[in-house]
Amino acid sequence: MEKKSLHDVNVSGKRVFIRVDYNVPMDKEGNITNDARIKATLPTLEYLLSNNAAVVIGSHLGRPKGQPVPEFSLAPVAKRLAALLGREVKFAPDCIGPEVMKIAQSLQPGQVLMLENLRYYKEEEKNDSKFSSELAALADIAVNDAFGVSHRAHASVEGITKFIPAVAGLLMEKEINFLGKAVTNPTRPFVAIIGGAKVSDKIGVIDNLISKVDTLIIGGGMANTFIAAQGYKTGKSLVEGDKLDLARELIAKAKAKGTNLMLPTDVVIADKFAADAQNKVVKLDAIEEEWMALDIGPETSIAYAAALADAKTVVWNGPMGVFEMDAFAKGTEAVAKAVAASSAVSIVGGGDSIAALEKTGLSAQISHISTGGGASLEYLEGKVLPGIAALTDRELAHK
Repeated sequence: MEKKSLHDVNVSGKRVFIRVDYNVPMDKEGNITNDARIKATLPTLEYLLSNNAAVVIGSHLGRPKGQPVPEFSLAPVAKRLAALLGREVKFAPDCIGPEVMKIAQSLQPGQVLMLENLRYYKEEEKNDSKFSSELAALADIAVNDAFGVSHRAHASVEGITKFIPAVAGLLMEKEINFLGKAVTNPTRPFVAIIGGAKVSDKIGVIDNLISKVDTLIIGGGMANTFIAAQGYKTGKSLVEGDKLDLARELIAKAKAKGTNLMLPTDVVIADKFAADAQNKVVKLDAIEEEWMALDIGPETSIAYAAALADAKTVVWNGPMGVFEMDAFAKGTEAVAKAVAASSAVSIVGGGDSIAALEKTGLSAQISHISTGGGASLEYLEGKVLPGIAALTDRELAHK
């Protein structure tokens, strides 16, 4: 990794601002329903605390649109974090201002302060320089452990780095190492599985990966557009009519590059978009007029699993079908099992793929589960992420 990480700086006796992504799901009563994002940052926090740092935590929650919205308060998150860390987490009623400054300055090494929701200020998303400098004033060093928001040039992610030195947290370092190696220097065979509803959401990723992978597997609703592009009738399936030429271009590009582009050969079709719909497995030339494809078929699942068996690097983003409905979850489950069973370095990103893994209970068998949906897609697309680009370069360390 060319960026400095926590191991490259001395944090002892320093106040450290850490940007995390605690945008966690909550129920109507304000109870956190999944704390995976909080747990993912614990190694970084424990490292800082055991190395004698005073820690100031910044995050956003939801979309309060620059206003204080009580249901988006981070107070319940501070409470959960305290339980997970086994120590007090002080909670600031704001994220900038004299009162917050006073609390931050009184922090002792080993103490933790969580700031209120950064997005209560519109200046956060606008990357406002004054707001960035006020956040920077709370600490001596900034740590970015929020890979999930690093594709955004926001004040707490990118702006703050103009005022105090910024390094990658342990979670961020892991993301860059896994995703970076997959994109730049993968162990081969390298297989990518791209699913989800629409080609338009993932054009850049597919286009970038075609020239990098040995095999590219397409599933989910987006496969229907590729099926239609090959001239098959697709009934009432979700198809992006304006992307048919693009799908043909991608098929041609894969052929020209010698990349094995795998598309479904059979699908599960249903007479309506519902869990209790009538459904059956058909070949591509037998999709009926009033029916829609909602999952890859068993023949396709076997072929995809076989392609994953000898892979050495696997990247998976997006489900193979409407996996929320049991009748159309078999394709996604088959892929999840095949990824987990392979001896490859496996990287899974995107909320749906992660949910599918959790549903099958296979998360522990994956090398790296990426915490950033949009960020991991942009990284795989080959884009520069502002939050990573802004971190201090390691090569400058000896100047």
